[in-house]
Amino acid sequence: MRKHYHLNIVSVVVVLMLTTACTPTVKVEAPQEPITINLNIKLDADVRVKLEEQAKEDIEANPDVF
Repeated sequence: MRKHYHLNIVSVVVVLMLTTACTPTVKVEAPQEPITINLNIKLDADVRVKLEEQAKEDIEANPDVF
């Protein structure tokens, strides 16, 4: 009976060692190079609206152009 008791204790210790050895670890490290965010945004909508408004004003000012 004592032999089975020791075997159970040893098996529990082995299982605990194996489960702690397999726990995943997460490392948070700062990047070596700085983070760059490229904001190449094309802003032609505003220019287009201004040109359309200017064209409308020009047409109203000179109705005989067309």
